[in-house]
Amino acid sequence: MNEGRVVKVAGPLVVAENMHSARMYDVVHVSDQNLIGEIIELREDRASIQVYEETGGLGPGEPVRTTGEPLSVELGPGVLTSIFDGIQRPLDVIMQIAGTYITRGISVPSLDRKKKWAFKPIAQVGQQVTGGDFLGRVQETTLIEHRVMVPPNVAGKVIEIHEGEFTVEETVAVLEAEDGQKISLTMMQKWPVRKARPYKRRIAPEIPLVTGQRILDVFCPVAKGGTASVPGPFGAGKTVIQHQLAKWADAEVIIFIGCGERGNEMTDVLLEFPELKDPKSGEPLMLRTVLIANTSNMPVAAREASIYTGITIAEYFRDMGYSVALMGDSTSRWAEALREMSGRLEEMPGEEGYPAYLPSCLAEFYERAGRVYCLGSEERLGSLTAIGAVSPPGGDLSDPVVQATLKVVKVFWSLEARLAYERHFPAINWLTSYSLYHDQMEEFYLKEVSEEWTNLRKTAMRLLQEEDEIKEIARLVGMDSLSHRDRLILETARSLREDFLHQNAFHEIDTYCSLDKQCRMLRNILTLHWEAEKALERGVTIHDIVALHVREGISRMRYTGEEKRAELDRLQEEIIATVGRLKSSENAGN
Repeated sequence: MNEGRVVKVAGPLVVAENMHSARMYDVVHVSDQNLIGEIIELREDRASIQVYEETGGLGPGEPVRTTGEPLSVELGPGVLTSIFDGIQRPLDVIMQIAGTYITRGISVPSLDRKKKWAFKPIAQVGQQVTGGDFLGRVQETTLIEHRVMVPPNVAGKVIEIHEGEFTVEETVAVLEAEDGQKISLTMMQKWPVRKARPYKRRIAPEIPLVTGQRILDVFCPVAKGGTASVPGPFGAGKTVIQHQLAKWADAEVIIFIGCGERGNEMTDVLLEFPELKDPKSGEPLMLRTVLIANTSNMPVAAREASIYTGITIAEYFRDMGYSVALMGDSTSRWAEALREMSGRLEEMPGEEGYPAYLPSCLAEFYERAGRVYCLGSEERLGSLTAIGAVSPPGGDLSDPVVQATLKVVKVFWSLEARLAYERHFPAINWLTSYSLYHDQMEEFYLKEVSEEWTNLRKTAMRLLQEEDEIKEIARLVGMDSLSHRDRLILETARSLREDFLHQNAFHEIDTYCSLDKQCRMLRNILTLHWEAEKALERGVTIHDIVALHVREGISRMRYTGEEKRAELDRLQEEIIATVGRLKSSENAGN
């Protein structure tokens, strides 16, 4: 263990000399209080260290000891249901030891060393195994089976494997490598957070991550293994959307990272998540969730580590073959930590003071998402979907963090304060949001949902775009000067906005909408539009069409239960019949 000395302290940055054997990204212990830090720059024997704890009172001459290991996370049974800080320290254990506030220099293991887990072997004695193969299984929670894997860099023949109850440190299997060396394996493995976990090969994301939110699934869907960004100002509903995604998205494991958000927002997450119910099983959602809580009043450097901690845990569950969704709230705070450390290092600043390497750091994070064939002898698919919230000042989308993110992600959900103030949820602007996954997922929608899906989606979006143009004309010439066709477009677009895109997250039925129901709802709204266009050609007035009672049925569609979807088909037949009976004003008297 090499020991250096502190020569400079500048907030979370500590510079130490005499660090001859140190390496980049090694974890170090600063001072006799054992403050945890990480080396982020080396110049000869001088190391610049970002310290993940408060450095107040620290001064030159204090000792710095290297551990020789990079910042790593512990992966094994006990990760699920846990609430960690940015460097994977369990907050509930810290509270028992230190009370309400985290004491400096406190060090506790990430996984419980005393709890025993029931291990059931899958591999057999004499079997040749390689990295990623399953050794056994542990029923970690009632919702998730934890599959204990051979570490990625290990291979050999199983010469011992045991069934029973073990702690994460006890040996459950022994392998014999080709050179005759015996390797003892436990249920826990460590992995450096800045290094992506390996896989066999990546495949194109062709299956949607079904969220049950109509505006997302129809107009700007994200694929399993895809990337999405949710920029928006304060109060626009980022947290509510992420709660909805965590609860309803078609993912088996949820990783939620609170990256430097305000303390009260993170408190809401910590209080609300344990109360959320998993809709598929009725069990608490926390049984398949990992929370990483890092608030704005915690040391700024810990924000930088938190998203790497979160995505490494997510990759671990992806390697088991699960579909994982990661929510990062928010990457703006993470970028602020980069800016803080870059300024302390006296680097040349980029736009608005952010480091010039901000885009590459964001790209490195998001490219760890993906749908992959996992390591292991048996072929299995796993996916990791990364959804990052961005909080630009004042909702300014020209912010460098937003622009750098949009260059990397393929889905953009644009939150607007105007829609939020109008009580339109989700407050996502349907005209500025987009998804680049439509073409890749079209085959899935046509085969699994309906052959009409693409046509319905494109028609609805065209009508919403035309509505925006017609409103501009109406402001100049007045609504009465518009043609009947233009007024019909305005009525249909209003129905799309109010009866389809608006969704009540707190209504027991409307909170989630299946793809099949979404398709039927959209088809009914557009059927009324198409039939009304024919009626206008027959001489029917727009006033007669607006007065039709079937419009009330369209308004009530979203409150129709999933088990009563046949009623939506009957509504379509009623729309066709009702509009077909309309007569022109000239023939009304005949």
